[in-house]
Amino acid sequence: MTPRTPSGRRTPAYAVAARADRSRTFPPLPVRAGAGGLFAASWWGSAWLDALETTALDSARLARGRAYARDGHVDTINVTPGRVIATVRGSRPRPYSAEIRLRTLSDQEWDTLLDAIAAEPAQLTALLAKKLPSALADSEVRLLPGPGDLVPRCSCPDNGRPCKHAAALCFQVARLLDADLFVLLLMRGRGERELLDELSRRNTALTAREARAHTRPDTAPAPGGPGTEGLAPTAAGERDAADTAPRATPHQDAAAPEATGPGVLARAALADRPRPPLPPPMPLPAQPGCPPALPDGDGLPFDPDTLTFLAADAADRAHACLSATAPAHPGGARPARRSPFPDLPPWEDAVRLAATAHPTAGLTSATRALYRDLAAATGREPTDVARSVAAWRQGGPEGLTLLDTTWNPPAGDFDRARSALLAADLPALRPRHNHLTDPERGIQLRFGHDNRWYPYEAEPGTDDWWPTGPADPDPVGALTTLLAR
Repeated sequence: MTPRTPSGRRTPAYAVAARADRSRTFPPLPVRAGAGGLFAASWWGSAWLDALETTALDSARLARGRAYARDGHVDTINVTPGRVIATVRGSRPRPYSAEIRLRTLSDQEWDTLLDAIAAEPAQLTALLAKKLPSALADSEVRLLPGPGDLVPRCSCPDNGRPCKHAAALCFQVARLLDADLFVLLLMRGRGERELLDELSRRNTALTAREARAHTRPDTAPAPGGPGTEGLAPTAAGERDAADTAPRATPHQDAAAPEATGPGVLARAALADRPRPPLPPPMPLPAQPGCPPALPDGDGLPFDPDTLTFLAADAADRAHACLSATAPAHPGGARPARRSPFPDLPPWEDAVRLAATAHPTAGLTSATRALYRDLAAATGREPTDVARSVAAWRQGGPEGLTLLDTTWNPPAGDFDRARSALLAADLPALRPRHNHLTDPERGIQLRFGHDNRWYPYEAEPGTDDWWPTGPADPDPVGALTTLLAR
């Protein structure tokens, strides 16, 4: 039940919880296999894309945005009332910030919508299953966006509406809607927890009203009134039986069980009885979870952003430790476990923390502030911090080592790489130490100690190299992916 003050207003604690419930962050969605077919699996996800496609001015931008979404160019997505924002990696080293805006519902519209859901059990059941019933979509309050309702914005120089980055975000949001309808409700202004609490309250009130409407008044005749003649002997007999029955002592009254009261006696509830075995452990998720966003507050003894940052790192460490746990061999002991996080120097551990706990690419205000703080603490520039974070995401400690250190690889794989690139009809790259470079095109491959190739990109004619894309053990695959960006 929603906590309220005696005056009927919601308590400050409820307001704080509501603010926390109105922000959800989703990790990057996995790459979508296959290029054909519908992008959205649900009819409401398809309706979301229809609202985008009916007002798009350029179908080619939509096609490129669909490809960006399918290939995993959209990073972490944050959903708040009226707004969805994410960073989208395009053809340049630094990603763009794309967002989609949608009008939120008014309080009166929410009241109408929630009353309609509470009055229809089938709609409430569908909503709890995170699906959108068609009757609710066709109700007086329109949940799904229509033509012109989605307002795209992007930090890229393209003036298209939408550009390919905003279109890619729209396509990924359709996948979120397939899995969870409450994402749409959050965009319309209310979080999942507060909606379920409010629906519970309205459903309870509706049930109470219906119970009162079906309750009949007591029609038992008054003593001595008309129609009591036939009941008098029975009542007298009951009184005589009550007078002649042995009376229980106070001790017996205390020990006797309550025959008419609701509930279960404590001794019965705590009695020893066979219990079913515990359920098996839940399967390990593919990605570590994200901590909930903390509400804003003044005078707190800690920084909410820092606490969220550390909680995300703790979740990532726990997920890595569980992933590294090897099952016990039959009849043998469990093998020794090695920590997935070995001891690192302070600088490398700071980069690891920033790269794993903040999966965005550095364009949000929170990550900008983080990079500035790390730069001030380590005597570096914020750009160096952002570049180091990108290198860690590319290859962990080895990727960070290759960012600033060259080495001379022995004869073998490095020498054969140039021949393999030429045989694949790819551009010829000039070798220097462990680098293969084409400065005119602004592309470079760096060979690591782990025998993997790390792609880099720079503006043509400059020496400002940025890690771009994942490492690849095949130089042909690494260069092909780099040229396709």
